[in-house]
Amino acid sequence: MIQRKSKREIEMMKEAGELLANLHKEIKKMIKPGVTTKAIDQFVERYLEKHGATAEQKGYQGYAYATCASINDEICHGFPRDAALVAGDIVTIDMVVKYKGGLADSAWTYAVGTPDEKTEKLLDVTKKALYLGMAQAKAGNRIGDIGHAIQTYAESEGFSVVRDFTGHGIGPTIHEPPHIPHYGQPNKGTRLKEGMAITIEPMINEGTWQSKMDANGWTARTTDGGRSAQFEHTLIVTKDEPLILTEQDKE
Repeated sequence: MIQRKSKREIEMMKEAGELLANLHKEIKKMIKPGVTTKAIDQFVERYLEKHGATAEQKGYQGYAYATCASINDEICHGFPRDAALVAGDIVTIDMVVKYKGGLADSAWTYAVGTPDEKTEKLLDVTKKALYLGMAQAKAGNRIGDIGHAIQTYAESEGFSVVRDFTGHGIGPTIHEPPHIPHYGQPNKGTRLKEGMAITIEPMINEGTWQSKMDANGWTARTTDGGRSAQFEHTLIVTKDEPLILTEQDKE
């Protein structure tokens, strides 16, 4: 059952989203050759503890870390590790924060070192695809409108859209109905209503959209070794523009 959030719940989620957006700004400062994703994960733990928040995904279905850290051809759910990032890598840091009872979920892909033109295009297209999808997240539209906007743009730029992982409802637990595919047909699927809390989180690949699972049972990667980028926001559906809870560029 899809639950629409009360004003009180939305205010709680707004506070969690602001904290998470600020945390991503701090992570951005850390991204450089030589840093490890394990060090980033440890920083996130300390930051959340300092601010009275918790990493909601730690312990979720046995997951052991505060963050997911997916590098290059890893699509999602990569484990933080001791290997240093090197110039030319891309790394997606994804996390769910719980603060004062509210949840927020956001992923961001960072270039390590100075990105080349190919990397810049992958990241730019993925981020723009997210915002094109979010523009369709208004009351009266359908879930297919979101996926169609993302898919048509990404594919027009020569990239593919992951099918095996989707956005989702959020709160009071990490994953709630409905699923939000990042591909699809317009005017299809569940109709969006005011007060829905959802994530939109397109995973865009350089090559094929197909994925395979690592032996750890968590980490998904591209089947052809192409790189994958992801940007994600948590938002509230309104009758007009969505209320983006994890926006990093608030005025």
